[in-house]
Amino acid sequence: MTRLVVSLLVALACLSCRSSEKTDSVKPASAAPRSNELPPLNVKADSPNLLITWIDPQGDFHVVQKPADVPSEARKQVRVVVTDREAGTGELVYVANLNETTPDGSYRAKTFTRAQWDELGASRRKARLEALAPSAVPPPASSASSAPGTPGAPKGTPSKVVAVIYGADWCKPCHEAADYLKGRGVTVIQKNIEESESAQAEMRQKLERAGRGGASIPVIDVMGQILVGYSPSALDRAVQAAQAAKPL
Repeated sequence: MTRLVVSLLVALACLSCRSSEKTDSVKPASAAPRSNELPPLNVKADSPNLLITWIDPQGDFHVVQKPADVPSEARKQVRVVVTDREAGTGELVYVANLNETTPDGSYRAKTFTRAQWDELGASRRKARLEALAPSAVPPPASSASSAPGTPGAPKGTPSKVVAVIYGADWCKPCHEAADYLKGRGVTVIQKNIEESESAQAEMRQKLERAGRGGASIPVIDVMGQILVGYSPSALDRAVQAAQAAKPL
């Protein structure tokens, strides 16, 4: 009898071990989130708090707030940021196809690295940036163009001109505009519209006052003159007007 009891106990222990092993080995595939993917994004045509970035054929980035404001030719790949959530604002970003929706009406979104997103515009911008590069080089200093604070003056020359640049970390033209203005002695304030709701609102108000709708970044305020995009010649004119105290 004793041997029978011992045998039964051993058999039950083995079954318990096997059951535990089987339970441990069968885990949902989705239990451990993948580090290279963002959480699912549920965005529809009427979702609030959106910043949608689309790219035009020249590689310029445009920021709008509604999917309906994206041109048909640019709807296949747009970056989506939901301003009241952090996901999608770091090294991983959401890129959605506004031409495709799921059965519940949500847009299909994928996870891209920031570098992958930047590359979508970089190839289109290359030709345009190369064309602008020669004019972005400051002309040699001369007696006619070396007055303090004027375009063409040596770098570091004091100036009372202040420019506010609204952009984003991934926006290369934003950084180029900042460098160009700093090279002419302009005080530059950079505001990230993805990280600051107040910067977004401020940019929109200035665009509305200037009679501009959804536009590309950078948006640059040079002492009251609103410029959209990076153009060295336009920046030169704005800085000269500000230095001459002309109404802008």
